[in-house]
Amino acid sequence: MKVLKFGGTSVGSVESLYNVKKIVEGCEEPVIVVVSALGGITDRLITAAKLAGNGDKTYRDEFDFIVKRHADVIAGIVPDEYKDEVRTVTGSLLEELGNIYKGVCLIKDLSTKTLDTIVSYGERISSVIVSRIISGARHYDSRNFIKTEKQFGKHIVDFELTNRLVRETFVDCPRVALVPGFISSDRDSGDVTNLGRGGSDYTAAILAAALSASRLEIWTDVDGFMTADPRVINSAYVIEHLSFTEAMELCNFGAKVIYPPTIYPVFHKNIPIAIKNTFNPEAPGTSITEEQSSAEGKAIKGISSINDTCLLTLSGLGMVGVIGINSRIFNALAKSGVSVFLVSQASSENNTSFAVRNADAELAVKVLNEEFALEIETGEISGVSAEKDLATVAIVGENMKHTPGIAGKLFNTLGRNGINVIACAQGASETNISFVIELNSLRKALNVIHDSFFLSDAQVLNLFVVGVGTVGRDLLHQIKKQQQNLLENKALRLRLVGVANSRKCVFSRDGIDIEHYKEALEASDIIATPERICQEVIKMNIFNSVFVDCTASSEVASMYGKLLSHNISVVAANKIAASSNYKNYAELKKTARKRDVKYLFETNVGAGLPIINTINNLINSGDRILKIEAVVSGTLNYIFNILSEDVPLSEAIRRAQEAGYSEPDPRVDLSGQDVIRKLVILAREAGYVVEQSDVKRNLFIPEEYFEGTQEEFWKKIPELDAGFEEKRKAVAAEGKQFRFVARLENGETEVGLQAVDNRHPFYLLEGSNNVILITTERYKEYPMVIKGYGAGAVVTAAGVFADIISIANIR
Repeated sequence: MKVLKFGGTSVGSVESLYNVKKIVEGCEEPVIVVVSALGGITDRLITAAKLAGNGDKTYRDEFDFIVKRHADVIAGIVPDEYKDEVRTVTGSLLEELGNIYKGVCLIKDLSTKTLDTIVSYGERISSVIVSRIISGARHYDSRNFIKTEKQFGKHIVDFELTNRLVRETFVDCPRVALVPGFISSDRDSGDVTNLGRGGSDYTAAILAAALSASRLEIWTDVDGFMTADPRVINSAYVIEHLSFTEAMELCNFGAKVIYPPTIYPVFHKNIPIAIKNTFNPEAPGTSITEEQSSAEGKAIKGISSINDTCLLTLSGLGMVGVIGINSRIFNALAKSGVSVFLVSQASSENNTSFAVRNADAELAVKVLNEEFALEIETGEISGVSAEKDLATVAIVGENMKHTPGIAGKLFNTLGRNGINVIACAQGASETNISFVIELNSLRKALNVIHDSFFLSDAQVLNLFVVGVGTVGRDLLHQIKKQQQNLLENKALRLRLVGVANSRKCVFSRDGIDIEHYKEALEASDIIATPERICQEVIKMNIFNSVFVDCTASSEVASMYGKLLSHNISVVAANKIAASSNYKNYAELKKTARKRDVKYLFETNVGAGLPIINTINNLINSGDRILKIEAVVSGTLNYIFNILSEDVPLSEAIRRAQEAGYSEPDPRVDLSGQDVIRKLVILAREAGYVVEQSDVKRNLFIPEEYFEGTQEEFWKKIPELDAGFEEKRKAVAAEGKQFRFVARLENGETEVGLQAVDNRHPFYLLEGSNNVILITTERYKEYPMVIKGYGAGAVVTAAGVFADIISIANIR
């Protein structure tokens, strides 16, 4: 014999009731079927009761809905030969219920006893209906054999009496016994009581244990226990197997698949539990047995949470070394019916924190203030503080036992994502680590834990890309092209959750289709100001966030500090922040280290070349940078490569602009400002404190050409063609080439034009290539050379992409 329980959604409609009928009639062995009230009816019963208790006659609308709902179900599924019988029985019950409501409304008083009676009608009526749907079913009244006693204001099952009555009642068990769940009666008075919301599960477990059933099946509207709440985590999946301990821990911390007390009765009898989906009966579901997980399994099985937490703290030096303080705390709370689900105490004993439901907080504070009134008055205890709007999260798994580093990984993961742990607790069994956080961090915490402990099928990086010009556009194209490969081969999911151009921005927690980001931007009504973008990114509070700046905007760069301080990594093609005043640069680096996030800007120098990363590796491994010589302006290099007798300076500059190598205003490149910024960044990464104003400038175009409008510049620049051609010829006659070189040596920095011969590494530079020579204490005689494409949207985007990938730390 086995016991099957069907919840409210399973018996909530004609269609679902047909599924129940098919499942039960398909069982080969005798079964006891426990049913809840029709879906949503219990809430309606309570709402109507409260209205009636306030003398509000609109309770009749709720009551009329309840009557019609049951009438519709009877009409839709009960066989014709039983319809009159069922209508008579349910009609009588509904008439009783209506009279109770009428009486409550007249006297304007709703006692606990009356409310217990009212809510019992949900299961009493549904069980009558279902008993006439399933062929051969015999109806039983659970009030006759589920007996309770009152303790601390709650109805507690009297197991000795209940087990005896259950065995007597079902000594001659039919093929199908139909029992209403949830309801019971007081062992002494016989008054109607109940086992709490979700108590139908408990009813089924009590019956299964008392009768030594072969199996307890909980039929619900989900496929089983999930690794996390699927409404919060899209990648949550069904857990195939749980031990009793794991299931108990998950239930006690908010997993609503099973009512928590359900597990205790069957655990002691070692009766397996199966969680099954009434609407998908072929799904394997979740099996719960005494068998523990294999040691090779994942460290944690699932994550559960309570989003209704108040943390109470009793503190004071008068608590230190005093025996019995905690006994007084929990006895006082228990007598008042306040349930505590987490306890955390400092080893110094000067404070004890414990979590309760928000609804119990006020009562708990009152009770404790009364219990410790004398100590509070004398100052031995400071009093009771209550912090509401918190959430409690638990990670659960038998494989956490004796596995070093689980707690460290957990709290490091939370910290890296800016989630502050207010209190925590871990039992010696090592199957549950619980902690309290702010409620607004709950979604992020669940996602990042699910991601970090390999419960998800892939690690997720959530990207905000600002700037979709040439570099940003190519970056998105590269990400789109590589997304599937990274997912399949590296278990890395890159999700675009925000994108902005110079006019609009759009954000979506579920992700933006890269293929159609332009359409999404056009449809958005959010104006793209740097402040608004920053505000929206922070407000999303999403885990593993990466802000990608593909602009040249100083306003966007000014937001980095705020983003980093909110634990959002920053990847910047924009070189303004890294080359700004040294104090700002150092503060950004410090914030990133403090928050354990990344501030990466490899493409600030040399586009996709690994220059900054190489310098960092040298420094971090104990080397010292002595000198850096670099040609890092692809624009200027292009100009000097095409200079000839037929291509004068002014023409070379124009061609660089037309080919897209220079800024829209080429004077930005010709002024050496871009090179100076890059040199400052290299010097700083090499360990030197350098400002842009410290760089000595030896420019090849006089200062006056940088004044006025761009139109005036184009008119005047040909004046330099003849003179510069003479210089070029003289250098060429010596077998040399012009290069605009950035140099760091002995802490001194300078940029300027330099003629190099064919033995110099700078001589053979095609197109817009860059080359960097790094002389260190280890690479002293033969400097390290890094050479390659140093400009262009494609390689710059690739460098940005590489920085993004490095944050994921994949191999």
